Amino acid sequence: MAGGLHSSLRQPSSSSSSSAQSFTTKLLLLLTLLPFTLAAFAFVLQWRGGVTDPSTRYSAEDHQFPGMENSAPTTTTTGHVSRSDCGPLLSHSSPSFPYFRDWKFNYQPDLKPKIAITTSTSASLDQILPWMFFHKVIGVTTFYLFVEGKAASPDVSRVLESIPGVKVIYRTKELEEQQARSRIWNETWLASFFYKPCNYELFVKQSLNMEMAIVLARNDGVDWILHLDTDELIHPAGTREYSLRQLLLDVPANVDMVIFPNYESSVERDDIEDPFSEVSMFKKNYDHLPKDTYFGMYKESTRGNPNYFLTYGNGKSIARIQDHLRPNGAHRWHNYMKTPNEIKFEEAAVLHYTYAKFSDLTSRRDRCGCKPTKEDVKRCFMLEFDRAAFIIASTATEEEMRKWYQEHVVWGDKALNLKLLRKGILTRIYAPMVIVQGLRESGVFTSVISSANTNLEKDKFLSAIGSSNSTSPNDVDTASRKIGKTTESQATARKVLEVTDLAIHEAAVPPSSPPGADDVMHES
Repeated sequence: MAGGLHSSLRQPSSSSSSSAQSFTTKLLLLLTLLPFTLAAFAFVLQWRGGVTDPSTRYSAEDHQFPGMENSAPTTTTTGHVSRSDCGPLLSHSSPSFPYFRDWKFNYQPDLKPKIAITTSTSASLDQILPWMFFHKVIGVTTFYLFVEGKAASPDVSRVLESIPGVKVIYRTKELEEQQARSRIWNETWLASFFYKPCNYELFVKQSLNMEMAIVLARNDGVDWILHLDTDELIHPAGTREYSLRQLLLDVPANVDMVIFPNYESSVERDDIEDPFSEVSMFKKNYDHLPKDTYFGMYKESTRGNPNYFLTYGNGKSIARIQDHLRPNGAHRWHNYMKTPNEIKFEEAAVLHYTYAKFSDLTSRRDRCGCKPTKEDVKRCFMLEFDRAAFIIASTATEEEMRKWYQEHVVWGDKALNLKLLRKGILTRIYAPMVIVQGLRESGVFTSVISSANTNLEKDKFLSAIGSSNSTSPNDVDTASRKIGKTTESQATARKVLEVTDLAIHEAAVPPSSPPGADDVMHES
């Protein structure tokens, strides 16, 4: 009995010990799993490629990118990139760049200097967004976008209007009527470009838009204004922070305008799809080269083309906002009442990605209705290479165009490239590639698209100018014709012009080629 009692007393003890061990095991298991669970949860929250990421919702395989009706699936391979039109914006990889996470770039109101860029564009989002946000990164706060074509389509313009610091101006009938009353039409400095097609028409349109942008810039308290195309990026070399703001802070107060000499893209393949991310080699401007080097290497640098550059070589200028400021064509600014004090940057430049894509041949052809003859193209295009490119794009087969493009545009001779790089004619510039890729990897472009209010329509923006980012030509009123805030009549303005020095109203500066073969003889 004693043994039975002892046995009965021992069983509860064994059961209690087993329960304790089971509890301890579960506790240890919970403590082990908890950190892993928290880590996994944190990883999911930080992972940009998750289910809630905008790039997933706007996948090129499942949806059409806004403004891109003919998008194709995006495929990326190491060393060689094949993308659809929307691919560059939708591509995404890790790690991301924390600096770019706040895509709104909400600068402080008192940030100085306040810089604005104005452009006239018919491009789509895959070109406009990288162009715009690159310039936001280097310090531009305000953009005046004069849009038409694809850029004015509802899906594209809705995204543009949603971006802080951007004002969208549509090419409406009202805008054309407003600009038809501009004082420019009664002056002589732009007259030689009137009533001509294609590039001449664009040049006049850009000048009229620049005139209106000056008024908008004054109203917004802008300090400096720059006119750029969406295939051009500012390269603020000479500043430690790669900052356009810092570059302009160092400009003396008595300087009215500064010229950025332009560098021209030198593509090394004929299948470039995203120039800002794929092109790193550029031909330097005459102004940034020793004359002996420029003229000594001129023949090898042109490679049989009409000029040293394919297109223009006289750069772009940025102007300080002040009274009586006016455009002087798409490449310069001027002043109605004085000869501006103008200097030139010694290191900073405009990077011009001209004919960087093979499709640029046909896109320029499709924008112009001129006949593909040597005589008629002179009526339509200012530069020789543009004329030759238009003729080949209008008359040749796809295969012939590809061969012509490889011979005249693509820099496929590695030995020649290396020689010109060593001589300083060519240079490698990687900063734009790094910045644009960083923006893309951080999901900036997809965040902009997903954040756009899909319920807003263009008409609502135009009817609520005071609280929106879009601008109607009526808001500029007749002030756009007076270059600044003034109430004087047009007749009074003309009387003022009559008594000023005629030298002040020099002719508009057109796109022009850098020094050529004739200048070589002159220099020698």
